[in-house]
Amino acid sequence: MDIKHTGSAKLRRLFWTGEQQAIRILKDIGVDPYGIEAMLPKMVHLNILIHCLPCKVANIIKQEMLSIGADAAVARGSVACSVESTEVLLMGTRKQLDRFIEKASSQPFGLNELTAKLRQLLENISMDQWTLRTSRREMVLGDRTRIMAILNVTPDSFSDGGRHASHEKAIAAGLQLTEAGADILDVGGESSRPGAETVSPEDELRRVIPVIRGLSGKIDIPISVDTTKAVVAREALAAGAEIINDISAMRFDAQMPEVAASSGAAVVFMHMRGVPQTMQQGDLHYASLTGEIIDFFYERLHAAQSAGISTDRIVIDPGLGFGKSRSDNLKLLKYLAEFAVLGRPIMTGPSRKSFLARDGEEGPQDRLEGTAAAVTAAVMNGSHLVRVHDVNAIRRVVAVADAIVRA
Repeated sequence: MDIKHTGSAKLRRLFWTGEQQAIRILKDIGVDPYGIEAMLPKMVHLNILIHCLPCKVANIIKQEMLSIGADAAVARGSVACSVESTEVLLMGTRKQLDRFIEKASSQPFGLNELTAKLRQLLENISMDQWTLRTSRREMVLGDRTRIMAILNVTPDSFSDGGRHASHEKAIAAGLQLTEAGADILDVGGESSRPGAETVSPEDELRRVIPVIRGLSGKIDIPISVDTTKAVVAREALAAGAEIINDISAMRFDAQMPEVAASSGAAVVFMHMRGVPQTMQQGDLHYASLTGEIIDFFYERLHAAQSAGISTDRIVIDPGLGFGKSRSDNLKLLKYLAEFAVLGRPIMTGPSRKSFLARDGEEGPQDRLEGTAAAVTAAVMNGSHLVRVHDVNAIRRVVAVADAIVRA
């Protein structure tokens, strides 16, 4: 076999994770700006999964994708329609998917609606910056990772319960967290650890309102209230809070949507199966972990829109440790980028949680290194906010993780 020499030519396989990296590669080559615009959609390959389509629709999609040089994976029996429905995996470049949308939007059987959803999905995953509106300001998210500091005014939180036993101590701690570099201060008066008992609205109000009132005006960062109760949210917003961090995503209190809508507060929607008392009991299995959580958020975003809450006020949190196994939590961190399809900024809260535990550790206070590793993974995979206890240390971790992502 003759080997043809190519002089000093060297071959590399290039990896990139988004359009900005692809643009940089083309610029380094010296491609004409018009060429960059034309070539960029050909460089970004995407895999889009569509659930439960009738076979006749799947077959149309398959043919349309093949006609433009892309492909679609369907169930074996879908061509002969021997199965009732199938999942469809679209495989192509961004340019091919744009062409597919153009061609398929005029097809029957609801394909115009499906292609509209696909067009929105493609727009969502291209977003890299958001303006989050609260009741008092606008915040830019995406330019760097923001830190939400945890300030629990509870006797029974899993990590720092009872630490801030008086309002004065809690206010002092809030000032320290702000000085350490927190971007948001999250004040909570009810523990959500596994097995935690609920507290009355009166007790929760007594715990958090004096603290929020004492901090408001003394700090210039937004205050968030960690609550599922509408009455607590309403009073906290009146006292100076501007964000509602609701672990139930407004499902536990029927009045919460109205409070959020009328106040103009920003809202964090978290995913959780069950309630804190029972969420880690029984079968924690998910047929599709990220798929089920994304479907949950689609429903919650629709509910928010119906209640008059604009999407530019919403942050999503996949709920690490809330109704998930250790393996589930690790997978969520690994595949966090999948939540970009929702078009909303992502918050993660791994701080000191039990899935980070190592053999022989004494308790949550031993989990700083694990928290740092989880935060780094979250930032590199698309988290825009991290909710943590150890602000001073994690601020330095986030700075390095951000620098790596933007290198």
